[in-house]
Amino acid sequence: MYDETEVLADLASIPADPPNMRDICSQCCRPATVCYCSSVPNPPLCPKSRIVLLQHPAEEKRCLRTATMLQLGLENGKCLVFKGKRFPGRYDQLNDILSAPNTLLLYPSPSAIDINEVAIESDNNSYNIVIIDGTWPQAKAIYTSSPMLHSIRQIKLLVNATSSYIIRTQPADGCLSTLETAAQTLAILERNEIYKEKLLEPLTMMCEFQLQNGAVSHQSKEFRIKNNSYPKLIGKRLNKVLKNAENMRNS
Repeated sequence: MYDETEVLADLASIPADPPNMRDICSQCCRPATVCYCSSVPNPPLCPKSRIVLLQHPAEEKRCLRTATMLQLGLENGKCLVFKGKRFPGRYDQLNDILSAPNTLLLYPSPSAIDINEVAIESDNNSYNIVIIDGTWPQAKAIYTSSPMLHSIRQIKLLVNATSSYIIRTQPADGCLSTLETAAQTLAILERNEIYKEKLLEPLTMMCEFQLQNGAVSHQSKEFRIKNNSYPKLIGKRLNKVLKNAENMRNS
């Protein structure tokens, strides 16, 4: 028979967390074997404007999120991340940013104007570009529950680009990841394609590695629906997203 004291001692010696089996990069927090840091701009890019991400808490749990790539690719202080479901919240710095006259919210509301119009009127202006980081339902929920966002000047990004995030299914053609959205926005406002070229290199590297190791390239849900290859029924939420995407392209 086991001595009860010995059993309890054995249980107490078991670590609370499982041991790390793989080396983790201290910078990108990815396993060292799939680290993309070698493709991050070095030195980091320093635009006049800065990106402000309002990040839904669920995004932090995604192993292939792109916000970290954006933070690493821009100089310190040029990409700020605030987590939450309702804004403004407990962040004093964010309250000041959201009330600043040079703050722009990238959100496709009916009152949003084409970002190219802002680029034309801006000479050497710098902006706080607020982007909601999450799925479309999460982004909409954050916007709806944050009245202060409604009074910020709103802009929209009208591009025909296909997402380079090909290992993740986008809801509609033209939908971009947070990294791609920020890169496109900075390229337009800064009038410099280097932001689009350099900031997207880590995403390209990560996707190529995943494809080489069993991942498959994903078409958007819209593409699959149009080609009769979407395996599920089209729910109300997806149907609304597709209609919004179509309206954006036609606006």
